[in-house]
Amino acid sequence: MTGFVSFVSAGPGDPELLTLRAAQRIGLADAILYDDLSSGPILALARPGADLVGVGKRAGRASPKQDHVSRLLVDYALTGAQVVRLKSGDSGIFGRLEEELDALRAAGIGFEIIPGVTSASAAAAAAGIPLTRRSAAQRVQFITAADTSGNLPPGLNLPALADPMATTVVFMGKRTFPALAAALIAHGLPPDTPALLAEAVSQPEQTLQRGTIATLAAQLAEDRSPLPGLIIFGPLATGAP
Repeated sequence: MTGFVSFVSAGPGDPELLTLRAAQRIGLADAILYDDLSSGPILALARPGADLVGVGKRAGRASPKQDHVSRLLVDYALTGAQVVRLKSGDSGIFGRLEEELDALRAAGIGFEIIPGVTSASAAAAAAGIPLTRRSAAQRVQFITAADTSGNLPPGLNLPALADPMATTVVFMGKRTFPALAAALIAHGLPPDTPALLAEAVSQPEQTLQRGTIATLAAQLAEDRSPLPGLIIFGPLATGAP
């Protein structure tokens, strides 16, 4: 009998931010393939005897290849197992979800996608700020600042990213933000545009640092902590009305 795969969005890591459906699927799973950022206390919800398999990818560290992760999902499901693929944040945002869905479709395996709290929303909530404001930030844009090689992706729409009336959330961008900030300033974004660096959101080691795109770029060029983080910049990042 072919099994079933639930793509469970783990949110930023705090189990209390899981949806009820996500928590239920974790508790019923025969096998859980989890990302690094979705491990920790969330895995305590797994039932005794469930297979827990780490398949996370982290910049600068040895990580499983994507085709290996997809193959594991298929292999577990073909044994008849109820499988949870536990992804950090919301599984549909910069999580390589589509590649894993393609593998399941090709193998004729059923699946579901359970949405969750994206780290962008969690970071804004932790900082006490909205992502939009009717008169000043009517647009939100999410980007990744690292391609498959870890470098700033080519072809970024810099004029759009330099829009001072938008809120921009940068995923996986601590290493490349100095280069991104320089490009944005060159395209007209003021250097004093408010910026927020949020690290380990919802975790005990959470840190929030407010500044500007210029000061944050200078800081990240000199010193970067190993904590996972994202950057929000735009008129709302300071939290001031």
